Amino acid sequence: MNKFFVMPDRFVKLILLLGCLLLISPLSAQDPVTQNPYSYKSDDPNGIGKWYQGREIARVMSYLGIRWLERSSRQEEENTQKLINNMDLQADDVVADIGAGSGYHVFRMAPRVPEGTVYAVDIQDEMLVALRRKKKELGVENVEVVKGSDQDINIPASTLDKVLMVDVYHELEFPVEMMASVKKALKKNGEVFLIEYRGEDQSVPIKKLHKMTEKQAVREMKAAGFKLKENIGNLPWQHCMIFVKG
Repeated sequence: MNKFFVMPDRFVKLILLLGCLLLISPLSAQDPVTQNPYSYKSDDPNGIGKWYQGREIARVMSYLGIRWLERSSRQEEENTQKLINNMDLQADDVVADIGAGSGYHVFRMAPRVPEGTVYAVDIQDEMLVALRRKKKELGVENVEVVKGSDQDINIPASTLDKVLMVDVYHELEFPVEMMASVKKALKKNGEVFLIEYRGEDQSVPIKKLHKMTEKQAVREMKAAGFKLKENIGNLPWQHCMIFVKG
C-alpha cells in the first residue's frame, strides 16, 4: 500500500474552486467608493488630465478671475436674479454656495434668508479673504465663510436646505468625494441646484470643458446618489438642474 494518500481528482478540483471563490469574494464585497473611480490621460489643455464618467475634469479658475466673476455684464448674460428666484428661498433656509468665489451669489441670497444662514464655501485663501472683506463692508450677519477642502465642504451633517453650485462642479478634482460630502450635509429633503453652462449648445461662448450636458450631469449625480427633480430652462446660457437625494 502506498504510504502517501492520493486524493481523487474531483476533490482536488473542488478545493481549487473553493480557494478561488475565497480570493474573489473579498474583492467583490468592497465598497465601490473605495475603488478608484478616476482615470488619467491628457487630452484638452483646459483639463487636468483626470477623467470621471467619461468627462475630463476642467482646470480651476483661480482667484485672478475675480474681475470676471464680478463683471457688470453677468446679470445680462446669466440672469442671476432669475437663478436666485428659481431657488425659491425661504426666510429660514440654510444654504451653502459651494465654490462661492468672490461671493457674487452669496450676498444676493443673504437678504432672502434673514432668519437663516448662507455658508460661503471655497478652497482658495484669496477668495476667502475677498468674502470676509465683502461681508464686513456690507455688514452682513447671516453669512458664514467656510474653508473647504478638495474632498469635503466642511459643513456638519443634515445642516443644509439648499446647495448652490454655479459653474463649479465641472472643476471639482474629486467629484465623488465632494458630492458624498454635500449629500451628508443636506437635510433629508434638501436640494442641490447644479448650474452649468449648456454643453449641448455650441453657441454658448464658453470653453468645452467648462460646459456640461444634462445627460452627463444626470449620469454623474446618479452615481453620487442623486436624482434629477427638474431642469428649469429659463436661463440664457446655463442649465438650472435641481437634484434631490435618490
